[in-house]
Amino acid sequence: MAKAARKPVTARGELTRQKLLAAAESEFGEKGFHTASVSSITRRAGVAQGTFYIYYASKEEILRELVRFMSRKLRHALTQATRGLTDRIEIERQGLIAFLEFAVKEKNLYRVVLESQFIDESIYREYYERLASTYEVRLRRAQEDGQIRKASAYGQAWALMGIGSFLGLRYPVWEGKVPPDEVIDAAMAFIRGGLLPDDSASRSG
Repeated sequence: MAKAARKPVTARGELTRQKLLAAAESEFGEKGFHTASVSSITRRAGVAQGTFYIYYASKEEILRELVRFMSRKLRHALTQATRGLTDRIEIERQGLIAFLEFAVKEKNLYRVVLESQFIDESIYREYYERLASTYEVRLRRAQEDGQIRKASAYGQAWALMGIGSFLGLRYPVWEGKVPPDEVIDAAMAFIRGGLLPDDSASRSG
């Protein structure tokens, strides 16, 4: 039975754990999960191999923590990018741009999330379901305010996440850059057409 990982109880222990997480992020992002090893992670972190097992029971466990870390970090970045905005379409635009910039900056973390579907599907699903749950609440609120059309907020959330996810794959992951303005504009045209009430969409078109 695998030894359960534990959280550090000292500042020094927390620093070591952060070093391991950063090293794992780089190793998984650059080499892929299967090529990276516990020894390569600890070597990059500058700690003894046995130290790894003080905090994590396996490579899979540190991968799961990285995916959850990515989830928290992304949600914070999106909140900061849209803080103070009240128009839902403008929130969608700024949120999409913030996500794509985040994916460029955190390329290794984003790759870890993408690869996690083949290592532990449950953590991959948790990552997207948590994002969708938050998104759904905010879209439902926009529906109640009359800003967007009434429909399944859950369906809207997943459709919008799909746009961001594939643009993130095509540009930040494959090319290491944010899409050009015309691509963002084309995506936003789809989003406006899909979200705005029918009368609003016809006026803005």
